[in-house]
Amino acid sequence: MGKGRITPEELEQLKREVSLSKVAGSQGYTLRKQGKDYVVLCPFHIEKTPSCVISPGKNLYHCFGCGAAGSVLDWVQKTESLTYPQTLQRLRELAGSSSSLPASSSSAAVLASPPVRQTLTDLDDDGQALLQQVVSFYHQNLLNSPEALQWLEKRGLNHPELVSHFRLGFAGAHGVAGALPSPYSKAGKALRSRLKQLGVIRESNHQDHFRGCLVVPVVGGAESYDAASRGRVLQLYGRRTMADHLVLKGSAKHLYLPSPLAGIWNEAALKASSEVVLCEALIDAMTFWCAGYRNVIAAFGVNGFTAGHLAALQYHGVKRVLIAFDRDEAGDRGAQTVAEQLIGCGIEAWRVRFPQGLDANAYAVKSGNPESALALALEQAVRMDCACVTASGSITTRGETRPSLAALPGVQISSSVAETIACETTPSGELLLRCGPRVWRVRGWQKNPLSEVMKVNVQVLDESTGALHVDSFDMYHAKQRQAYVSCAATELACELSVVKRECGRVLLALEQQQGERLNAAEAEQHSAAVTVSGEEETAALALLKSPDLAERIVADLAACGVVGESSNLLTGYLAATSRKLDKPLAVLIQSSSAAGKSSLMDAVLGLIPEEERIQYSAMTGQSLYYLGETSLQHKILAIAEEEGVRQAAYALKLLQSDGELKIASTGKDESSGELVTREYRVQGPVMLMLTTTASDVDEELLNRCLVLTVNESRAQTEAIHAMQRRAQTLQGLLQCSEKQYLTRLHQNGQRLLRPLKVVNPYAEQLTFLSDKTRTRRDHMKYLTLIQSVALLHQYQREVKRVEHRGQWLEYIEVVPSDIALANRLAHEVLGRTLDEMPPQTRKLLLLIKEMVNGMAEQQGCQSAEVRFTRRDIRSYTNWSDNQLKVHCMRLTEMEYLLLHGGSRGHLLRYELLWDGGSVEENHLCGLLNVEDGEGSHRKLDDTQSKLPPSCGHVGAKLGAKKTDLEQAAEGLSSEVVGANKNAVIRVKKKMPLSPSPLLSNSSS
Repeated sequence: MGKGRITPEELEQLKREVSLSKVAGSQGYTLRKQGKDYVVLCPFHIEKTPSCVISPGKNLYHCFGCGAAGSVLDWVQKTESLTYPQTLQRLRELAGSSSSLPASSSSAAVLASPPVRQTLTDLDDDGQALLQQVVSFYHQNLLNSPEALQWLEKRGLNHPELVSHFRLGFAGAHGVAGALPSPYSKAGKALRSRLKQLGVIRESNHQDHFRGCLVVPVVGGAESYDAASRGRVLQLYGRRTMADHLVLKGSAKHLYLPSPLAGIWNEAALKASSEVVLCEALIDAMTFWCAGYRNVIAAFGVNGFTAGHLAALQYHGVKRVLIAFDRDEAGDRGAQTVAEQLIGCGIEAWRVRFPQGLDANAYAVKSGNPESALALALEQAVRMDCACVTASGSITTRGETRPSLAALPGVQISSSVAETIACETTPSGELLLRCGPRVWRVRGWQKNPLSEVMKVNVQVLDESTGALHVDSFDMYHAKQRQAYVSCAATELACELSVVKRECGRVLLALEQQQGERLNAAEAEQHSAAVTVSGEEETAALALLKSPDLAERIVADLAACGVVGESSNLLTGYLAATSRKLDKPLAVLIQSSSAAGKSSLMDAVLGLIPEEERIQYSAMTGQSLYYLGETSLQHKILAIAEEEGVRQAAYALKLLQSDGELKIASTGKDESSGELVTREYRVQGPVMLMLTTTASDVDEELLNRCLVLTVNESRAQTEAIHAMQRRAQTLQGLLQCSEKQYLTRLHQNGQRLLRPLKVVNPYAEQLTFLSDKTRTRRDHMKYLTLIQSVALLHQYQREVKRVEHRGQWLEYIEVVPSDIALANRLAHEVLGRTLDEMPPQTRKLLLLIKEMVNGMAEQQGCQSAEVRFTRRDIRSYTNWSDNQLKVHCMRLTEMEYLLLHGGSRGHLLRYELLWDGGSVEENHLCGLLNVEDGEGSHRKLDDTQSKLPPSCGHVGAKLGAKKTDLEQAAEGLSSEVVGANKNAVIRVKKKMPLSPSPLLSNSSS
């Protein structure tokens, strides 16, 4: 017999010759004589009383505590942590034999290192030593394969202990076949022949059976139900990880050795827990393991639940199995088959239901949070049964049980529950219920916002004995409630049925209390509308009917402590009023830091009722989608800084353009607990108000907003300082009191405004610039601004009604004064918006032009010959260096300034290329003049046609005929003026608007 082999006869001889009792004694274990046998403390688990019996006659051992058993070979291998070849060598040494296993130690050393070529040596007849070396070879190959480790990472199997704990391996492109000696050598032929018998190498093509696969060994552990399988490699599972040009198309992704499917992967989990998760495949089981659920085992595929699995579950006393098979037709059939076997053996079967078409791994990876996702799936598992209706009244559908209200575990309902429950609420909000000698105290029930949740802290005290039990759990969770009832019955030494009945009564009382609280909250929400007293309503109506309402708004804002900014304030107030329209305006307030943009926004919002505005400092990307469906409808959404809303920018744009938001998200069905796709909707319209310090604002945002620019002039700063000083005086104290009155007055006026429809009978006569595509949106802003003015003056307009398709519509009409006011504001606001450069940059350009003209006069030269530095600009304007860097760079890029020098230590100088352009930069061209004037200007036609009662549409032509409109358009023919390449479109003949001192913005 060769030195590298051992015959069964020699193995049996070693087991007989080496005395197990002597080996145990030499290892330091204390043996106590008991009849013909010895008892000793079991080395395989912790115990105080010896339960391990060694029988010298049979030379075997058996522990009645943990079930460990075997021969002297098993004892030596486990107690000394040796491999199988090393154990044989150790037994030979103990038996005094001169034979050895010369290849074992050298092979182990070679296999522990990762050279390109390794050697495998067959050491026994049953192939276990060879399989152990194959497993070690695959394991080392995985540790040195970045591609395989990356595949594990991609599947979420990235726990740092996973690979080493389960000795995962990777066969690679060549596998074991590439590490064998030459096929022409005697050793190479012998090893290949043996590996073919084991199934590691295929007979057909002499290649590795697991080539290109992740390899998972199934090894019998010390706690295995089958003593003969402990420590043995029982099966290898291969999962193909990559496409290989040598692999035939259509080859299976899941591979096993041709030997019978045997063994339990992670059988130690069965010993540690009475509840276990059963997966369809090993990849799914490892997904649970990595997520922290160590009580998991796996079947060998959808039909791979073997008799060994069932025997192991019974052997270890498992009470409940959560079947986590794939959520497809095959997985459902397999789960039902497994459930029937489990229930037949008295083991509870529960179905873990993933979203349709997903398995555990795919579900965990797609969720982004495997721990939470798998926890939710396990929590929503449903009990399975074979019958359609169980004895407890639970309804079963296709093997899945949904408990009915009368059959909830742990709850018993009687017809006189309401009469037997004494319930009271303490001042601190605790709920007390007395049932006989037991007092139930419930805390935290008020924190549950939904009727489907009942997470509480429950304490039950037996006053007769002083025993109590307390825990926190969800009363609507059957398994949690059942666990609480069981523990409480044990602690109180009370009948389980009694505690069940009382827990059911507590649940019903909680439902009653929560229902009353939710109803009260809903009623309070409905009654939350602020009521306006008769006196306040009269004052508010007087304000809204004031003929100079626009002037009063600006004056009242000034009385509230706002300096200047009349056009911006009135525009912001009208935009806030537009929240009641179907397509509200949006406002972006732009300025440098500390210029007062937040004060401007707060001043406008202060006059809007609190219940009609929502203010946030920032918003996340998904936050808008989960607001209430009507929580934003006809309200103002104000964000402190544009930077704080960038994550939600896409949602805000949709809300502004479409008027509503929709999102599909995964949630649970309240009735069945199944994971389903749910739709969340947020309805508009909503008025959006933002502030920003950025000079470069997203073009998409600019297109949708009216841009208000804060006055940053020195005169404005001096006026603000004067106001701040005046606020410290007695006059300032009185002004603060007046501010409270004016704020209440305007809020009441806004509450009285109705969301009426607005009809513009002059719409077809209006004109607007059309030289850029973005004016399509700016034109709509202009029209909406007119509607906002009319809506604000609704108590000064006749409310008309028209019937259309059996429905009566109420509306008010625009009058020429509304268009005139909108035109004045549009010149100021939209004129700046349509300019090619931001207002701050335009202002700096004008200041530079003024500075250059002065320097040219001092130097006695032309303006084009003047060279100046940024320091000169800073000295002249008193602007900060950071501001100048940004705006000078923009002017240079737009070719208004030309750079000279700036390299190799030369001073950076500028040259002004702009000759001055037009002085009317903020004028919006193309608007129809609606004021009295002379020359060729055309006034709006005041002859308004009356809508007949039977009119089928509101958009009937009111005013001019088509020919008149054409003549008006001809009268407003435009031309390009100015030789500058950045010139704007101007109206050829126009009357200058007579500006109102009230509406003149100090920033112009």
